[in-house]
Amino acid sequence: MPIQPLPDLWLLSDARNDAVLADALAALPDGSGFVFRHYHLEPDARRERWEMLRSICCSKNHLMVLSGDADTGHAWDADGIYGPPEKLDTRPGLLRLATAHDRREIELANRIGADALFLSPVFPTRSHPGGNALGATQFHQLVAHSAIPVIALGGITAERARELGVRRWAAIDGLS
Repeated sequence: MPIQPLPDLWLLSDARNDAVLADALAALPDGSGFVFRHYHLEPDARRERWEMLRSICCSKNHLMVLSGDADTGHAWDADGIYGPPEKLDTRPGLLRLATAHDRREIELANRIGADALFLSPVFPTRSHPGGNALGATQFHQLVAHSAIPVIALGGITAERARELGVRRWAAIDGLS
């Protein structure tokens, strides 16, 4: 059973925002979402950082989602897992948030019954310098193919979310 309601606002972690994550999480409205990626850390250090941030997430009633597999998500007491649709475990028990960059990945996320998907990059982003961005028109065209809630990601700020006309959005730099 998916966790409801799905937060509108999501913060994603990254090596760039690690130093300010505690303050950024504390500043988010209660009940926001947090995707813990931290790919730059070794496994033990990654788990330690997860535990350090968990108390802030709990105090603010944020969903804490792990970029990783379901077994690790269960072991770490995550609210959900995040990743490419082909790698998301279809067993129930965790919120399953798919990443998508094109129609094929959206259709796969629909097929596996993901709870939501992060569609990116909407705009140019520091995470993928020089990478192709969808832009507003292509973003909206792709959203039309999704049977599940879409969370806009990539160069998103509160102002850009309003311009796009989206309720659910996520950021790394834009929220930290």
